[in-house]
Amino acid sequence: MDLPQSETPRLDAVNQSKWFSEEVFPHEQALRGYLRSHFPSVETDDVVQASYLKLIRSGTFGKIVSTKAYLFSIARNTALTLFHRHRIYSETPVNELPAWRVLDGGLNGAQALAGRERFELMAAAIEQLPDRCGEVMSLAVLRGQANAEIAQALGLSENTVRVHLARGIKKCADYLRERGARP
Repeated sequence: MDLPQSETPRLDAVNQSKWFSEEVFPHEQALRGYLRSHFPSVETDDVVQASYLKLIRSGTFGKIVSTKAYLFSIARNTALTLFHRHRIYSETPVNELPAWRVLDGGLNGAQALAGRERFELMAAAIEQLPDRCGEVMSLAVLRGQANAEIAQALGLSENTVRVHLARGIKKCADYLRERGARP
């Protein structure tokens, strides 16, 4: 017996509700845990609700092989969309942002990393120097002290400090060249 056309949507809604309660809701706790661990900056409730809405609108209830995988896929994509939207767009005008939120035009990440690598390489070069020469170079290069300050701190004459610096610079330059770095 065929049902009247007006009755068909009601049955679909009943079946959909049953399918949702049996196939989708059992995964909600796991979905929330997944979202909290993988997208901590995105509001979990918003993503779950948006995912449910997308799942309902897709009209695929009862036709999906793995409801859990499909739900998690929808939630992941929704979270990524929200995450990118929050990163790209801000309702706060730039002139109203606190100073720490505005780029200062300083070094970018690559420049900072390159500088850090050069510093570490130079520190390794100084480490391989003889003790007294290494102390003088460390104070001059790594701490930026003047020759007079180094001489006073180590109990040396300024002339001796200059000699250690000249030797240290030459040996450090050789060390850097051997490793393919520009001295």
